[in-house]
Amino acid sequence: MKSFKRLGTCSVGLPLLADDVIEFHAARILLLFNYCGVNGRIDGLTKMAKLDFFARYPEFYDVARRAEKMNGVVSEQSDNLPYKPVEAAMVRHHYGPWDKRYYHILALLEAKQLITITMYRNSYRFCLTTEGKLRAKTLAEKPSFAPIVERLREIKSIFGSKSGSALKNLIYRLFDEEVSQRPIGEMIRP
Repeated sequence: MKSFKRLGTCSVGLPLLADDVIEFHAARILLLFNYCGVNGRIDGLTKMAKLDFFARYPEFYDVARRAEKMNGVVSEQSDNLPYKPVEAAMVRHHYGPWDKRYYHILALLEAKQLITITMYRNSYRFCLTTEGKLRAKTLAEKPSFAPIVERLREIKSIFGSKSGSALKNLIYRLFDEEVSQRPIGEMIRP
């Protein structure tokens, strides 16, 4: 009888986690551009990553939303929310929460002609193509994506007009211990 070799630290027979599937992350980023951007456009890696942080960490999003509500930003969402698990963990990077897969995800989306990436004012500008907008619409119609679409709409209404630097500063101020004080490269946990 042949024995099965292990690939890395995962056995071939173990279930595949959504966090390990690059297409899962690409779908979320497509939805992020569609629902948090302006006509499918987000300016800057920092802004994209910080909006994605709020999408991936519902508990941190709720704290930030409440802080903005106290600062006069209106939110229609209830304050009595149940605990929600982290969608996919991020690590502490030089400018706050980051996912090293972003470069792979963005390259994949650009190669599939779902986004364009251009330079704009010393930063990257990410725009959904017509096909990208259609794919985002198709994803949004699937019941499994309904919770993330709802959260992205809320995130845009509260944080969509802020710059990437303003979002980074907000995250550092509100989550000093969880993010700012965490060593670079270490996973962020609520």
